[in-house]
Amino acid sequence: MRRSSRRRSVPLLAAAVALPIFGILPPATAQEDTEQIDNGHFTDSTDPWWWTATAPAELTDGRLCAAVDGDTANPWDAIVGHHDIRLETDESYALSFVASASIPTVMGTNVQLAEEPYTKELAERTVLTTEPTEFSYAFTSGADIEAAQLSFELGGSTESWTFCLDDVSLRGGEPPPPYEPDTGPRVRVNQVGYLPAGPKNATLVTDVTEALPWQLTGADGTVVAEGQTTPQGIDPSSDQATHGIDFGVVTTAHTGLTLTADGETSHPFDIDADLYDTLRTDALAFFYHQRSGIEIDAEYVGEDYARPAGHLGVAPNLGDLEVPCQPGVCDYTLDVSGGWYDAGDHGKYVVNGGISAAQVMSIYERALTLGDTAAVADGTSAIPEQANGVPDVLDEARWQLEFLLSMQVPQGEELAGLVHHKIHDDAWTGLPLAPHRDPQTRELHPVSTAATLNLAAAGAQCARLFAEYDAEFADRCRTAAETAWEAAHAHPIHYADPEDGIGGGAYSDNDVTDEFYWAAAELFLATGSAEYLDAVTSSEHHGEQAFTDGGFSWGSTAPLGLLNLATVPSDLPEAELALVRDAVVQGAQRYADTASDEVYGLPYAPAEHAYVWGSNSQVLNNMVVLGTAYDLTGEPEFRDAVLTGWDYLLGANPLNISYVTGYGEYDARNQHHRFWANQLDPSLPNPPAGSVAGGPNVSLDDPVAADALAGCAPAFCYIDDIESWSTNEVTINWNAPLAWAAAFTADVADPVGTPEPSCTVSYLVDSQWDDGFTARVRITNTGEEPLTGWTLSWNFDGDQQVTHAWNTRLVQRSAEITATDIGWNGAIEVGGSESFGFNGSFSGTNASPRAFALNGAACR
Repeated sequence: MRRSSRRRSVPLLAAAVALPIFGILPPATAQEDTEQIDNGHFTDSTDPWWWTATAPAELTDGRLCAAVDGDTANPWDAIVGHHDIRLETDESYALSFVASASIPTVMGTNVQLAEEPYTKELAERTVLTTEPTEFSYAFTSGADIEAAQLSFELGGSTESWTFCLDDVSLRGGEPPPPYEPDTGPRVRVNQVGYLPAGPKNATLVTDVTEALPWQLTGADGTVVAEGQTTPQGIDPSSDQATHGIDFGVVTTAHTGLTLTADGETSHPFDIDADLYDTLRTDALAFFYHQRSGIEIDAEYVGEDYARPAGHLGVAPNLGDLEVPCQPGVCDYTLDVSGGWYDAGDHGKYVVNGGISAAQVMSIYERALTLGDTAAVADGTSAIPEQANGVPDVLDEARWQLEFLLSMQVPQGEELAGLVHHKIHDDAWTGLPLAPHRDPQTRELHPVSTAATLNLAAAGAQCARLFAEYDAEFADRCRTAAETAWEAAHAHPIHYADPEDGIGGGAYSDNDVTDEFYWAAAELFLATGSAEYLDAVTSSEHHGEQAFTDGGFSWGSTAPLGLLNLATVPSDLPEAELALVRDAVVQGAQRYADTASDEVYGLPYAPAEHAYVWGSNSQVLNNMVVLGTAYDLTGEPEFRDAVLTGWDYLLGANPLNISYVTGYGEYDARNQHHRFWANQLDPSLPNPPAGSVAGGPNVSLDDPVAADALAGCAPAFCYIDDIESWSTNEVTINWNAPLAWAAAFTADVADPVGTPEPSCTVSYLVDSQWDDGFTARVRITNTGEEPLTGWTLSWNFDGDQQVTHAWNTRLVQRSAEITATDIGWNGAIEVGGSESFGFNGSFSGTNASPRAFALNGAACR
């Protein structure tokens, strides 16, 4: 969630203010200078205040106002509250606030323990009237309480009413001690574990300058391996003095291992080839949890995470079925129900949604290109669409694609074909608040060129992947994509307003050349049109310069085009194919070199280690580049850099925390989210397993991070607190690369190593006419032994029929093709090539084959 730093103008309260005094205020002391309430004046948001679902609140004229249900039985059935209050025995405290009610009523005012048994240090009955009135209470705490809360109990009325609150202050007690992160043992390891065939590195934090002995110990106390550490000096990301530990000599499976050095013992971990199988599933399941417009069913997520559908117009929702524009933007409404909530708030953004849908689709497209879709097939995910004949990963992507299509301006309107940038509430909602309890007005925001090109790119990818399963939907995607491309060219500088950040993030981007490149690449792959190929080859992003130290993101999308051009079978000219593949490999080499240089092994090192908002997603996207390069080359260096990136994300980092919920001994579990809000409301769940936290952010854009982490070293600029949206948020565009990288790693995790392909195949359509084509196929022997005979097989995706072939014996059975040598061209020396060709007919599309097998083995 993003928030504007602008301050709203707040009208003065017109009513006279009475000052009833309940109890005797303590004399003024220095202790009163310690203010325990954050944002008691509700300057421009309601954070960090929280409320129950029976009292949804919002910012109204500079006050927090809650709509209290009239069907509650007990005072505690409806609450507005504030956590993070610290009480000390025998210390005096002064509470004051201004409150009013739409009808005269009585509320409970409590300062109490924030968990059972909710022991009260202050318990008063406050009589509210329709006039804003100041109330003041004094009390002395009878206990030391590290985690107390201020609780206004509003339930028990038979009539619905509105509660408004302002100018809240609680003074007294000693200030809390400075925040010190619990970094646990000084030996930092991947707390999930390591692959038997992969690198195995750990980091020891110590001021000792000479090498130290280490021991790797099994769960039964047996010493599995031992050696000496390697001093590494000061790590610039953390300002820590560190040593490296390499125990890659261990290649057999173990559970419950620990690593000991310098008197410290690490968290336990495993060595196993199956470590990423579950994460592959959990990371993708995140998107079902984030769905809007559908009930999240306990059958698929369990009772703790089930909830009613959000934003379908069921009270108190106003719904996403007929959403108007912001005033002055348009005069129509759109049905934009469905899609994924972007993050911890209830907003839906096209520029985040486009890259997310694309990367989720790419999980399937990678498997399709490599010829093994079993792990992403129909029935592999816990979603309602399972067993419908469509791969589940595509079903999940479709939920977002339908939303993206709905955001396009309809034909006949002034800006037809362009796409609305986002849709969300007209004001920020507080925590916690489940989507179906959101009472706010929903608004369409202006169109943007960036959003339009996101639809063009994702829609084109949709067109080629869904053609096999739903031709009508694929045609919708293609038409919308081409319409968006034309509209973007007609309106190339429609930028989102950077000040449009009330109720949802602005996501402004004033350079969309990268989106033009990504969209052109996807449209070329979908259509083969020369128009899109020209746009690709003439772009400034066409090459390795697209891969920067910072990595790619929703605001820097050109690498997405390069990755797919390099891997998806197409009619890309051979020279251009070589160029884009070389660009991907060179980009990956950059990130592999970075991972090798970084003490903690992550493939991410922006200038001066200035980690950005969502830095963990930058790490993951760089891992996507590395994984793609490994698929292209089989170079172990690229796979290993993916694995050391996992080490960083899963615990081998300066904070000794796994950033992925549910994975590791000590994992982040209080990510910023309105429904997964256990830290604020124990009746609500923590985030489900497989959600990745944003990670260190040197900007410290939220008050919790700014207060707790001032002066932090870059890698320490993170706090596992639900209120720290700038370091601890979750988003769809961060979980998408998490899911891709988990799928990749599960695929290459074989303990004896994945066999490297011993051949490459180039498939080019030399010419094509209305119902026919000529194709040329080249086989290159990249293995270590000469070939003395060959059989190449593939499947056509369409209805192509071979009519004549040369330099091969070619047999077609339905869509399956088998081509064999004809004797004189059967011998292919190491590094050598042989070619053959054929003529064919087709109707509809003439997509190039995606995967080849030579003599029964996979071929790149």
